Amino acid sequence: MTKTADSVWMECLSFIKDNIKPQAYKTWFEPIKPIKLAGEALTVQVPSKFFYEWLEEHYIKLLRVALVRQLGSDAKLIYDVRMENTYSSNSPQTVKIPSSNRNPLKPQKVTVPLESKRELKNPFIIPGLQKVKIESQLNPNYNFVNFVEGDSNRLARSAGMAVANKPGGTSFNPLLVYGGVGLGKTHLAHAIGVEIKDKYPDKTVLYISSEKFTQQFIDSVKSNTRNDFIHFYQMIDVLIIDDVQFLSGKTGTQDVFFHIFNHLHQNGKQVILTSDKAPVDMQDIEQRLLSRFKWGLSAELQAPDYETRISILQNKLYRDGVEMPEEIVEYIAKNIKSNVRELEGVIISMIAQASFNRKEFTIELAKQIVDKFVKNTKKELSVDYIQKVVSKYFDMDVATLQSKTRKRHIVQARQLAMYFAKRMTKSSLASIGSQIGKRDHATVLHACKTVDNLTETDKQFKKYVEDLTKKLTL
Repeated sequence: MTKTADSVWMECLSFIKDNIKPQAYKTWFEPIKPIKLAGEALTVQVPSKFFYEWLEEHYIKLLRVALVRQLGSDAKLIYDVRMENTYSSNSPQTVKIPSSNRNPLKPQKVTVPLESKRELKNPFIIPGLQKVKIESQLNPNYNFVNFVEGDSNRLARSAGMAVANKPGGTSFNPLLVYGGVGLGKTHLAHAIGVEIKDKYPDKTVLYISSEKFTQQFIDSVKSNTRNDFIHFYQMIDVLIIDDVQFLSGKTGTQDVFFHIFNHLHQNGKQVILTSDKAPVDMQDIEQRLLSRFKWGLSAELQAPDYETRISILQNKLYRDGVEMPEEIVEYIAKNIKSNVRELEGVIISMIAQASFNRKEFTIELAKQIVDKFVKNTKKELSVDYIQKVVSKYFDMDVATLQSKTRKRHIVQARQLAMYFAKRMTKSSLASIGSQIGKRDHATVLHACKTVDNLTETDKQFKKYVEDLTKKLTL
């Protein structure tokens, strides 16, 4: 019988299936497609470069044994990697990479003379206190052990593990983890850092929020130590920046981060970013920085499905040493769907109520607490949504609201949209102005002051504000 790519790969798969866990088989081997067989060389298609690296890192021995059984000792494996093609959506490019089938090279040790001309200013040092070590700012409670895996986070978690095993040595640099509120972005970022510190104690890992980073940069400009600030961050081996979307509109901070990022990336250091939006949806981030965010892997964290929610609750109860009837756990998982933070919040409230008020865990108690959580969950408002609500209220379309016209009622509607965007979103003034008809931050500031003044002096205008507040907070 003549062997074909399909028949050889099917035989390989049946052997592989018997030797690994079903979940790993489903995740890493089911998506592979056999393409062609030429002599002893089998070409298979994999979805991404990440996939290829993961297979080479974790399953190369298993693949080798499976192929040799089918094609003899000269068996070769060639990966056909699908690359994202920015020019044409119809035909994704592919690139062929032969399997390395060998261990990576050992690093060379080089002695480098170090000359320190002057002290570098560490932005984490409190003035007057001398401190040599750089604190990682990591929370060891946020680790991979208590980050429950599910379909909603598998890619991000696997990529995080790969980065933790080989920081700066994978193709996902930077690793950008994005998703909605309370889905575990910060937890995963800390978990990667904690794992790296465990595996590579000598590496300098630093976790910082983008707000703190911005504040440190502003302080460095004020004290004329901008270069020290840049040099300090260029010394870090693994830089983790949380909530990178808050850099929007801050051109100075973006510029300095661009230089730090380039230096780290070129020197094989790892950058990990988190954001509440995908790079494509980020407003007011310089194009050259956005393109760098897309260099590595952007992995999304989605809302957990029912099974994952059950696992998260059970994991939390197990860690806290609490036993809770199964039907109560199921009730909570069925009713709290939006995010992990709320799931854990319900469990904490249940434990607190039961212990302080000496109550049993009952469905009634769960219902009371869940009702409070579901009611209190406010939808995260976007600037777009606010513009739509304000436009509808004044019976105009969004394009009119954003237009350059100076007609009084349109100007007032525009100013109200800016006022509510400032009050109800985390967007910067520059970002709000840019989204509401390409205005600058000074216009937004003026709009907010105008609305405040008119609310105090004009009864009709005050009614507009009250009506719109109700509509937006419903």
